[in-house]
Amino acid sequence: MEFFAMIDWSVVIQIIIIDLLLGGDNAVVIALACRNLHPNQRRKGIIWGTAGAIILRVILVAFAVTLLQIPFLKLVGGALLLWIGYKLMVQHDEEEHNMDAPDKLFAAIKTIIIADIVMSLDNVLAIAGAAGQVDNSVHQVGYVIFGLLVSVPIIVAGSKIVLYLIDRFPLIVTAGAGLLGWIAGGMMMTDPALIKQFGEGLADYATIAGIVGAIGVMAVGELVKRSSKKAST
Repeated sequence: MEFFAMIDWSVVIQIIIIDLLLGGDNAVVIALACRNLHPNQRRKGIIWGTAGAIILRVILVAFAVTLLQIPFLKLVGGALLLWIGYKLMVQHDEEEHNMDAPDKLFAAIKTIIIADIVMSLDNVLAIAGAAGQVDNSVHQVGYVIFGLLVSVPIIVAGSKIVLYLIDRFPLIVTAGAGLLGWIAGGMMMTDPALIKQFGEGLADYATIAGIVGAIGVMAVGELVKRSSKKAST
């Protein structure tokens, strides 16, 4: 009981709320990456992908401020997100039995972790800021880990819901790819190197860049999918 009495629950609640509010895109990525896995492999993909992403997010929190100041990191991260969104959109639904092969599962987990790391560059600042209310640095890390662990079941459940909807409404795949394009566009406009080159006002165009990124990913993905269908007929 003494342990629970020592916990600053207001900080824990803040971290959980922040992670849940910013975790919607994570659930979408997890669902998109796992949608072509065999049903028996989907659970493994969701759990291992989420676990890897959460562990790396804890590490990112410790270096959040430094990482976000590295020139071109957000630019490269945004470009990577655009590529992931495109690849997830044009991925063909495979019906062969080899869907449950280990390499398919590993590829899904790798996609989840990479996308989550990129998308978490901004998110971890908010989490670190909430944990920063605690004086002890060791306790700060403890609060971050505890808050993230509590949010894991909800993110996993969200992924399963999105997967359920994707199976019935394939258009959600296109919307999910567009979401990644939106995040990527906004991220690229806040890169320190570009801000230094073009001024602080560049960040004001983040929304426009997000719209362009979303439309671009969806349009290119749709064109490639149609071209592939024509080539296969």
